[in-house]
Amino acid sequence: MNTKQIDYIIELARTKNFNRAAENLYISQSTLTYQIKEVEKEIGFELFERSGKGATLTPAGRQLCVTLKSLKETLQKSIEEAQNFSKKYSDNITIGLPTRSCVFYLPEAIKEFNKKYPKISITPVFNGFYHPEEFLRGNQDVLFSFDNEMKHVPDIKRVHLYTTGIYLITKKDDELAVLKRAQISDLSGRTLMVGGGSPPQLKSLQQRIISTIKIDYFNSENHDTTLTNILADKGICLTPGFFQDYTGEFAWIPFECEEKFECYLCTHIYDKRESLQDFIKILRNIYAQKMKE
Repeated sequence: MNTKQIDYIIELARTKNFNRAAENLYISQSTLTYQIKEVEKEIGFELFERSGKGATLTPAGRQLCVTLKSLKETLQKSIEEAQNFSKKYSDNITIGLPTRSCVFYLPEAIKEFNKKYPKISITPVFNGFYHPEEFLRGNQDVLFSFDNEMKHVPDIKRVHLYTTGIYLITKKDDELAVLKRAQISDLSGRTLMVGGGSPPQLKSLQQRIISTIKIDYFNSENHDTTLTNILADKGICLTPGFFQDYTGEFAWIPFECEEKFECYLCTHIYDKRESLQDFIKILRNIYAQKMKE
């Protein structure tokens, strides 16, 4: 199956009509019919049920079509990225991040890096939390991780980037927003949002609070949902400091607790590029400076 045949399948699935699909594809109906039959012969099952009314996907065809659409989008994205890369850069370093805020000073590091290496691109890729698969496959050069997440993975090197604690997030006009530092007793009588993929340290703190004081709580699916709920006056939350994006939209109050997060950058031990080592050094220097401010 080639890329043109993929386009033919997707268009016929969309229009459900051979004539209309052929017109949209600027080919003859006979060519379209032949190509669809060739694909069905190759894969060993029918993609479409033909009738006088047109063509509809079979259950197997429907499943394949979902995959083909995703494949086409991925291919187009890869082509566009390669076109951008080929025009200006001779090498590329990819860094896998759960969210932009985790390595908030990355833009500053890229600007400083490009002064020395103008022909090398730094490409951030957002994986979400607990998804290091692309890094482990060798498709990413650097990975942000925290605590012991990647400690026992062989053939990688971890370098410490920064340490962060847990923060209380409220609306800026919340009565708790004036606190310089919050503690468990300050949350009494409030509603605390929990869950949402919280790391173990945060879950432990949440449970300790719930068992210590009188407080309501409910589960929030993810961090963005939690922030939306805060603005809707549904509650407050506790979160690791690496989520802080410095937009000023919320009050971030340091929370008095023993839980901390050690944040690392992971690289592959076989990657000896000087440019990669310099990039890591630049990031660490920026964070060392910012933490003193």
